[in-house]
Amino acid sequence: MSKRTQMYAAVLATVVLLVTGLSRITSSQTSPLVARNAALVAATKEVLQETSELRQLAILRPVQSSTQSRLEIERMLVKNLDEETTPAQLHAAEVTLKRLGLAPADFHYRALIVSVLTEQVAGYYEPKTGEFHLADWIDLDGQRPVMAHELTHALQDQHFNLRRFEHWPKGDSDSELAAHALIEGDATLAMALYVSRNPLRALAFLKSMSSMGVTSQELEKAPRALRETLLFPYQQGTDWTRSLHKQGGWDRVSKAFSELPQSTEQIMHPDKYLAHEAPVKVTLPDITNLLNSSERAAAKSVPPSSAIGSNTQASMHRDVLAGSAGLLPPLSAQHEQSGSKLNHARDARATWRRLDYDVQGEWGFFLILDEFLKAPNESRRAAAGWGGDRYAIYEGPKGEVLFASVSAWDTENDAREFFDAYVKRTERCYPSATPLDPKPNSQSPTPSRAFLTPDGTVIIKLRGKHVAILEGLTEGMNSRTVLKTLLADSSPGN
Repeated sequence: MSKRTQMYAAVLATVVLLVTGLSRITSSQTSPLVARNAALVAATKEVLQETSELRQLAILRPVQSSTQSRLEIERMLVKNLDEETTPAQLHAAEVTLKRLGLAPADFHYRALIVSVLTEQVAGYYEPKTGEFHLADWIDLDGQRPVMAHELTHALQDQHFNLRRFEHWPKGDSDSELAAHALIEGDATLAMALYVSRNPLRALAFLKSMSSMGVTSQELEKAPRALRETLLFPYQQGTDWTRSLHKQGGWDRVSKAFSELPQSTEQIMHPDKYLAHEAPVKVTLPDITNLLNSSERAAAKSVPPSSAIGSNTQASMHRDVLAGSAGLLPPLSAQHEQSGSKLNHARDARATWRRLDYDVQGEWGFFLILDEFLKAPNESRRAAAGWGGDRYAIYEGPKGEVLFASVSAWDTENDAREFFDAYVKRTERCYPSATPLDPKPNSQSPTPSRAFLTPDGTVIIKLRGKHVAILEGLTEGMNSRTVLKTLLADSSPGN
């Protein structure tokens, strides 16, 4: 999962501060009612001074502040979401979540993000203008912790330039999520220390939240993988920042802005960050043309489902793993009796297209596994040992979706552990799946497993320290060729 929807000082972060790390909010609007901002201006100056001393970052310039109405903030959120995220990106994220079983079929990504953002917002700092905005419907004294968090962002911006994070290079959401964990973990730890200086601040904040009737209903309704990825920069980010702070104080935290964490693995395991254990770079070939050629060839050569008997099907099943043929049997022949409602009409003019090309990271694989294993310790162990990965999402002419992934692991044992966990996850993700190979025993473990599901065929292959996954192969695809191309043309490191 990209960006993996992973995020700390408990109540403070999850209830109020979520918006800061989700969309790098931008706004050029300020309130025209200067009078209502007078108290905020004074409070901003006071909290900024204390936060500067606490965070040990000097104030290089004043921070302008204002209040905004709920309508102003909601309009700004939607406007900037639409400006910063294209419909194609939103579609790709939605398709990926659904393909991996992380969101229901009726899930709408954009609608959920908008509802979560507008529910959670209480204040934000805008790097483009250097201004801080606070919601005008909240109690100012009770919101000083929010101000401490946002004004830490202002200090970060003055010293480390937060605008450099606004346009992260495409194709590495895992490292982007790690960078956000630094930004938000830093600000949340500073906020927690600000609150701890005076216990009455926490009481005033909670009282303010209660009086406003703040809830997290929309966040709680979000699919788990998305919800936890949204929270990752705050929760895991704070733990990671605290580890750095214990090692070398705020100077060590500040140094991280010039030595950025490179992966969620480094956030989840601070020792790997401190040891400079960089992720392995993995590339994948674009198999769009291969998928389209398979589509055209299958339209000409695959016989009608009625002409394929059980013996032929069984032979073709074995071929998928043995590699002697590789052409998948028609799904119609496999699922007519189970009531599958697949549309088998072909259109030679229709084409496959690649929607996304990104990195799951250790956090993404943990979420994919635990969605179905529902055993966090087991899922964490299986995802640990991640060295690097690359995945691609392809969408077919009739809405079919193929997930292709190659991951590199620290050791062959790590790769085997992930392989076994993903097989187990697949069996639970598709309860009606038909194994295309005999189930291995402990004496003769197999390096490949395949399953025929109502949503296409899943193939999982282990090769040394690498694991390849194809999920959603459709009828007529030459699975052997696709898998061989991924493993031969991908470029995993050591």
